[in-house]
Amino acid sequence: MTTHGAKTNATLISTTPVGVPTPPGGPAPLVLPARPEPLALHGGNTALVVVDMQNAYATLGGYVDTAGFDISGAQATIAGIVRAIEAARKAGILVVFLQNGWDAQYVEAGGPGSPNWYKSNALKTMRRQPELQGRFLAKGGWDYALIDAMQPQPGDIVVPKTRYSGFFNSTLHSTLAARGIRNLVFTGIATNVCVESTLRDAFHLEYFGVVLEDATHELGGPAIQQAALYNIETFFGWVSSVDAFCTTVA
Repeated sequence: MTTHGAKTNATLISTTPVGVPTPPGGPAPLVLPARPEPLALHGGNTALVVVDMQNAYATLGGYVDTAGFDISGAQATIAGIVRAIEAARKAGILVVFLQNGWDAQYVEAGGPGSPNWYKSNALKTMRRQPELQGRFLAKGGWDYALIDAMQPQPGDIVVPKTRYSGFFNSTLHSTLAARGIRNLVFTGIATNVCVESTLRDAFHLEYFGVVLEDATHELGGPAIQQAALYNIETFFGWVSSVDAFCTTVA
């Protein structure tokens, strides 16, 4: 009988770069150091995705802070995300901002027939505190707005979304496909919710998704961040860092 030893749940790693094949005679790809193996990409087929960096999620007094979640880690990611955005723009890499929320009457939230109605902590908080009704994630409001440090510039794209995944009922897929984008570099909030949901859908739509671990923040605590990153690097994509991204595309 053959014994294979104790199971370690270890991610299989490699030093060989992976990614969209480069056409014969095409320019050499940029190689981004990542786990579980390096990711080869080209500036022209890559987009930096900034997930839900809105007052709701990253500013004191926003929905997440009011609902009782710790956002100090979110605020700590802002400088790193700004660095990644600046590096992407200088390299000619498309920057896409995802913006989560609903119309002012919350029709887009789904109503009582939708699980979103019950699982959205913004909606639950407003139902429990009626004086807050209409305050959280309503389009046009302060809570919905992107934070001051991350305002889109000409050439950037903003894609509204009404659920955790940026691909659900949005223009994200058609916007990226029309530009030949195949690689998505993820930053933003929350690693285990909207970032991971969007990256999982990207995987199923044949995108190569990599998350910059120090440019994301979880909701639920440090163990949740590590679990989300394990899921991503083991099953759905790759994990890298702001320094590695900025150095690679410079």
